[in-house]
Amino acid sequence: MDYKKITDEVAKKILSYNQDTSGWRVIKVSKNITVASKPSKEYSGNIYRGEGIIKEVPSKIIPFMYLPEYRNKWDKALQSYKLLEKIDQDTGIYHSVTHSYGMGLISSRDFVDLVHVKPYPGGILTTNSVSVEYSRCPPTPSCVRGYNNPCGYVCSPLPENPEHSKLVVFIQPELGGMLPYSVVETAIPTTLINLITETRAGLKGLKDHN
Repeated sequence: MDYKKITDEVAKKILSYNQDTSGWRVIKVSKNITVASKPSKEYSGNIYRGEGIIKEVPSKIIPFMYLPEYRNKWDKALQSYKLLEKIDQDTGIYHSVTHSYGMGLISSRDFVDLVHVKPYPGGILTTNSVSVEYSRCPPTPSCVRGYNNPCGYVCSPLPENPEHSKLVVFIQPELGGMLPYSVVETAIPTTLINLITETRAGLKGLKDHN
């Protein structure tokens, strides 16, 4: 599998999502986080965008959000999250297992994702991810295998306050199983708000601890 080619294509898509300002519909605002969606070009569902300010710089935020040694401590949505294979310094294959959601309405899911971290001029740091087939981590009966269409984080310093950053998260997951559309439409915005809220709290805890 040509991981470099895949990550290049995904990075282009994440950049284009971030530059695309048309057609987004705001579906939830909570805790100074805005979630919007629009029809995806990758699958029959929606792409979702979560956006919020974090009181930290991108070079601290992005590693905190994707490296297992941090993420396992703060992300309450995940049962487990681990690196399966390191491709290079900025690229790896990760396996995540989610907790069930909404009193078991959505059972546990797992994802095998190729993740690539890419910087851009101006202190911007991004993660660029997509689900991949990986023979050493086949689906198991204990959870439903989901599929992440191109997704990622775009973290950029605020011009008026470079110690703070704008974090934009793009996701377009296919959760698998027989889920009603309405359940997915409710669950994903909440998941995005929780992700950004828990990142904020986790980083603050890390700062206070140090």
